[in-house]
This record gives sequence, C-alpha cells and structure tokens, in this order.
Amino acid sequence: MKSGQQSKDISLHMSFETLGLSDKVLAAVKASGYTDPTPIQAEAIPHVMERRDVLGIAQTGTGKTASFTLPMLSLLEKGRARARMPRTLILEPTRELAAQVEENLDRYSQNHKLNIALLIGGTSFDEQFKKLDRGADILIATPGRLLDCFERGKILMTGVEVLVIDEADRMLDMGFIPDIERICKMVPFTRQTLFFSATMPPEIERLANQFLQNPVQVTVAKASSTSDTITQHAVASEYEDYEKRSTLRSLIDNAENLKNGIIFCNRKRDVSIVCRSLEKHGYSVGSLHGDMDQTSRMATLDAFRNNRIKLLVASDVAARGLDIPDVSHVFNYDVPINAEDYVHRIGRTGRAGREGVAYMIVTPVEQKNFEAIEELIGKKVDWLGDQVEWDEKAGRKGRGKKKPEKDRKPGKKGEAKKTKSASDKPGKTASRNNRKNRGDDERTEEIVHTDKSHAFGGEENIPAFLR
Repeated sequence: MKSGQQSKDISLHMSFETLGLSDKVLAAVKASGYTDPTPIQAEAIPHVMERRDVLGIAQTGTGKTASFTLPMLSLLEKGRARARMPRTLILEPTRELAAQVEENLDRYSQNHKLNIALLIGGTSFDEQFKKLDRGADILIATPGRLLDCFERGKILMTGVEVLVIDEADRMLDMGFIPDIERICKMVPFTRQTLFFSATMPPEIERLANQFLQNPVQVTVAKASSTSDTITQHAVASEYEDYEKRSTLRSLIDNAENLKNGIIFCNRKRDVSIVCRSLEKHGYSVGSLHGDMDQTSRMATLDAFRNNRIKLLVASDVAARGLDIPDVSHVFNYDVPINAEDYVHRIGRTGRAGREGVAYMIVTPVEQKNFEAIEELIGKKVDWLGDQVEWDEKAGRKGRGKKKPEKDRKPGKKGEAKKTKSASDKPGKTASRNNRKNRGDDERTEEIVHTDKSHAFGGEENIPAFLR
C-alpha cells in the first residue's frame, strides 16, 4: 500500500477553488458558508478527482463526509444513471449516518440534476424501489438492506463507478465485514474505491489491502487519538445505579457553558431508564437507541439539532459520524466496554475546531475498561475530585484512599458477618420509604423539585429506579 502524505498545515494555504472541484460544486459550497477545507478535505479531494483509490484515516468531526461527497458530485456531472443501476454507492453502518449523508448531498447538489436514493431499514420498500427504478446517480445504503434488495432482484451493481465505504471501523464493530466483502465482489473490479475510517485496527488494514488498488493513504490525525479541543475529565462514583444517576445530575448542573449534551450508556435498557429519570427531575431530554423505529429516531435527532431538547441519552448508535456540529458536552454515563468507542463518543463535541468538554463517570468495577481507554489515547484522563483507587490484589475497588490494614477491624475466617441495620448501611438495606431520611449520607441523591414530582404525591415517593 502506498503511504500517503501526513497532515501538515496544508489546509491553511488552500481553498476549495484549488482542489479541482467543478464550478457547480464550488457555488454550492460557498452558499453553504464554507470557505476553507479541513485537512482531510484538502488532502483527499485532489486524489479523488484524479480517480485514485483513497484510504482516509481521520478522527471524527474532521469533515470526512465532504471529502468524498464533493468530488463525487463533480465526477458525476458527466453521464446518466440507468434504471436499477446506480452509478455510485456509499455504504454506511447505520440508518442515521446514511440519512445524514443524504442531507449533505442534497445541500451540495443544489445546482445539479442528480437522483439520490436512500436504501435503509425501517422505511417502506416500495418508495425506495421507485427511486431505484428511476435511476440513481448516487445510492446511499446500509449493507443489510442493500443485500436484501439485491437478492430480490431489485438492483444491479454492474454500473457502480465509485464505491465509498464510510466508517469502516464501525462496520467492523457491528459485524458487517462479511456483508462488505460480498458487496465488493458484486461491483465492477474497475471501480474507484474510497475507504474512510477513524481508526486503523489490523482487520481494517487487511480489508483495505484486499479491496483498494494502489491507494493513496491520507492520515490527518494519529489513529485513535482525541481532539486537542476537547477537555476530558473522569469522575468517581459508587456503583449503584441511583448513585450514578445522582453523579450525572451533579455534572449536568455544575457544567460550565452547557449548551447541550449527549449522554452515552452501554446498554439500551439504561438509555430508557436514565432518560426517564432525567425527565422526572425536570430536564429537557430525549433518547436514541437501536430499538426505536426510524421515524422516532429521526424526530429525536431533529429535536436535538434544533434545540427543542437540551440533552440526548443515547447508545453507541449515536457515537459515530453523526453530524451535530455544535454539541458542547458529552457525558459518559458508563465507561465504554470498547476503548475505541470512547474516542468516537467524545468526538461528538469539539468538532470543526470548536471547544468541547467530555466527562466519564467511573465506578469501582470499571478498572480494566478505564485503563484501556488511557492506553489507547496515549494520555491520562484528569480526575475531578477523588480518584478511584484500584485494589488489584482483592479485585475490588473503592473511592478515595483505602483504609490501612492496621485500622481495619479484625475478623476470623468463617465467622458470620454482622448484619447492619438500615441506619448503619442506608445505601443497601433501607427501604424505599426510608430513603428520604438519608440526608447525612454523601451518596444520597438530591431530588430536584419539579412540578413532575408531584405526580407521585411528593418527591420522596418517586420510584427508586427513576432516582
């Protein structure tokens, strides 16, 4: 594989006019308010215009989408699409990313007469088939729906001139690599292939070597690096769910210059619980996860983009590639199980040179995941307040400093443990009705007084799982 140029200050000395784009595309870019290309755009676009295969490695928020959509539109000005035979194919891992790319293409193709088709799950087959029958110059698809249509005989892949595989590392995480391999065998060998990824694990490198022909590699950031415009913090919390939710609310309430924020959870179940809890405490919040139907997902994203809701609780379906340019804060309610997901999560803020803040709530059972993140990004995450100290020998962890051995109460092996009363151990044995009496416990949640709490007959009666 031919090694490409490393990122320099090339974009500081270039404009879109110098990249070889057509006049129609330049006019659309100017109308969109963009003046200078980002580093990935400045380096990748000239090679795409020369019809070279390109391997682009850049962290999220650097403008990868425009680096292939703008030259694609310029190249498509000559020629015409035929029924069921798309001229270009863009593969995206999620419906949201596919819909987002369609929005960008609609904006940049305002001076063109090109047919753009979207092929994703959760929407009507009939409407998508009608667009394919008219002839699609650009087809944006998720792998599963594309293969489904191909097997039904509704689409032919022999006319594809340009193949774009976007967010390749996310494709890997979601198990789409076998589908990608099938699709690459369906399109002509002579096509131009553009391969974009935020990280470069060995499996992605293998795929790039397999499907790209003498590519130019464009790397504008260290693989798995985080943007310097993002301030990162770790915050210690006890492991009970209600304690984590209390920590989250404290971070939200004390965050400086909080315009909006995305809260990431590892599990879809927790997305719903955290969202409902925040609603009961009076926050403007919505949720986004994979089990939602497409209409609800797009409506939630639209409300968040247009500031109708301030907070978005999401699973990792929202972590990669979503273009919400002005997110001020990211809150990791859970430490990501996959360290690379952390890079993509916090990449939702600090985009396009803006400053952003990312918090990560760390409980006493997330040592390995937290350490894997620091190893991946190559630096320590600053702690706010007490740091979680790990007791590697015992396999258990605690908040703050551990008690010295001499200060611990002696006990005999096999001796029955003393059962503590509710007053001795409020976080474990107190009943729901007594939780309101735990004001002296530092882990007790402070219930925010809102009109919604009265629906339960008073704040003390809010169900425990929503606290």
